[in-house]
Amino acid sequence: MVWVFLAFASAYFLSALIRAITATLSPTLTQELSLSAQDLGLLAGGYFLGFSATQLPLGKWLDRHGPKKVLLAFLVVAVLGCAAFALAESFTGLWFARVLCGVGVSACLMSPLTGYRRWMDAGSQLRANSWMLMTGSLGMVSSTLPVQWLMPLMGWRAIFAGLAVLVILSMVLIYFRVPAWEKAQDQPSQSDEAEKGYAPIWRSAYFWRMAPIGFFCYGGLLAFQTLWVAPWMTVVGGYTAMDAATGLFAINLAMLVTFWAWGLVSPKLAKKGISPNQVISIGQPISFGVLAVIIWAGPALGTATAAALTLFCVTSTFVSLAQPAVGMAFPSHLAGRALSAYNLIIFLGVFVVQWGIGLGIDLFKSFGWPPVLAFQAAFSVFGLCAVGSYVYFHWANRDNSA
Repeated sequence: MVWVFLAFASAYFLSALIRAITATLSPTLTQELSLSAQDLGLLAGGYFLGFSATQLPLGKWLDRHGPKKVLLAFLVVAVLGCAAFALAESFTGLWFARVLCGVGVSACLMSPLTGYRRWMDAGSQLRANSWMLMTGSLGMVSSTLPVQWLMPLMGWRAIFAGLAVLVILSMVLIYFRVPAWEKAQDQPSQSDEAEKGYAPIWRSAYFWRMAPIGFFCYGGLLAFQTLWVAPWMTVVGGYTAMDAATGLFAINLAMLVTFWAWGLVSPKLAKKGISPNQVISIGQPISFGVLAVIIWAGPALGTATAAALTLFCVTSTFVSLAQPAVGMAFPSHLAGRALSAYNLIIFLGVFVVQWGIGLGIDLFKSFGWPPVLAFQAAFSVFGLCAVGSYVYFHWANRDNSA
């Protein structure tokens, strides 16, 4: 299973790098293309729009054809998206390329999680999920200072061309190392239209209990990590572009260590009978308090801005346990659909939060508010939405023990 994990991890590493690179490139792209905050949010969100659009058919294809075939087919689109971004000459071209990138890498996490649901026990699934997210954090680390260092040498177009080549190499590794798919033992023997579709997922009270925190808390974490932490550091914290890239490096490195730690701790919690729901209930509110301090202090944090944002991202990772919990709440022959449906919720949240914060910033600026205050107001709206989603999670369907 080590080579299987490494093959999947190589694709997810590149997926996270491609996803997060817009945060590092945002100052350059804003200057070259004269982008507004709304444009920047829409450009970054194009990735998540493409990503989200594939999730429902992806779940069916994973359950039917298995992770290997599906992931290889999707990565072909990722190669085309990276090449299109490298060649784009306008905002429209860049946005379309980002959508293609989102479509192309949309199977990079769901494929391994679907396989792990079939091949591993509950504790090992939680560990594998956390360590896949650790690999993603490594990709995000690579999207910060390394990309900033390469920019003067190669330019952003050559960097995206290089990413296309790396995706091809990952495809070769997956082709040779990931096993073929076999029918699940719990697969229904007779044809059942409901089992073929998403009806069992949509009927689940547990799924809908987890949906709001996936949308706002998990989606918000990714929206911040892949875009808005950098503009906050430059506009509110007064950082330079290099300082912001350094801050992003620190944030993503901290996330890498955090997910590594979750991979060690979560199987032990599972053995003790401590459920992901309990962990999220206790831990997630910490992130709300950290975010409130960041918004309230604003420019007063100064050089400590990056450290505060790091703490917010780290304390938001409690919600990462929700995704494997949803997958384990369904039989293995429905795992691909359950995971993809929940992933759709998460990445719709990323798109809405990324674009919504940009719209909010521009809206508050149109009232004559200074940029710092506009950022604080937009982030406050997000914070209220995140708290509301947690309240719903904490109290809704509490008798559902799935």
